[in-house]
Amino acid sequence: MIAVEEHTIPLNPTPVSATVLSVRHLYKSFGSNHVLTDFSLELQQGENVVVLGKSGSGKSVLIKCIIGLLRPDAGDIEVFGQRITQLDHAALDAVRAKVGFLFQSNALYDSMTVRENLEFPLRRHWIKLNASEADAMVMQALDDVGLAHTVEMMPAELSGGMRKRIALARTLILKPEIILYDEPTTGLDAITGREIIELMMEIQKKYNTASLIISHDLNCVRMASDRVVVLLDGRCYANGKWQELQQHSDISIRQFFQ
Repeated sequence: MIAVEEHTIPLNPTPVSATVLSVRHLYKSFGSNHVLTDFSLELQQGENVVVLGKSGSGKSVLIKCIIGLLRPDAGDIEVFGQRITQLDHAALDAVRAKVGFLFQSNALYDSMTVRENLEFPLRRHWIKLNASEADAMVMQALDDVGLAHTVEMMPAELSGGMRKRIALARTLILKPEIILYDEPTTGLDAITGREIIELMMEIQKKYNTASLIISHDLNCVRMASDRVVVLLDGRCYANGKWQELQQHSDISIRQFFQ
């Protein structure tokens, strides 16, 4: 196996303000299945990093460790400088309020209207707002995704692309500083998928969010990434810009870009 360091490509990124997420030497196994083995990654404010890997390579496990749904076997995860594994429940919830998560399945509540779906995170995090303040936040989030007219509709009345946008609006309502995207274009046609990618980029530009994106969609990887991390054999096998990795001499890297 080739060491990670041999494939970490020097970058010349646009200067950014701070490291908002740091994953260092992360290990996670399930019995004899060693999913993450010495995985490391950093995410800067305002940066989009795409994690690319085969099915079952540990991408979703990585996200679950970052937001504290899974406890790693070893290693450190810092979000905004706080070590996730050392936080109590209240402190972890406070960090999660700054981290938005866009589920692959959207995870909208079918029995709730669009408005009620967007209000749910406000209630979940015990944010005290009067009716007009809550309404303003809901409408702002819907305006951000271009769907203000759907506010009283039910999820079943929406197309797949619209449901994805509503799920993103719900993610945005707390104004997160980091957004974790789990396969944001899965199940969408090519045109709708491109629209979602463009929307993700608009949101990054408007709010200077940092994004960690899990995706198999090469259009998403190419369009949305400032950097690409290749997750292979449980570790960061390669780290660089799209064009650099696409042209890399190592076939284990190039296979992801064909």
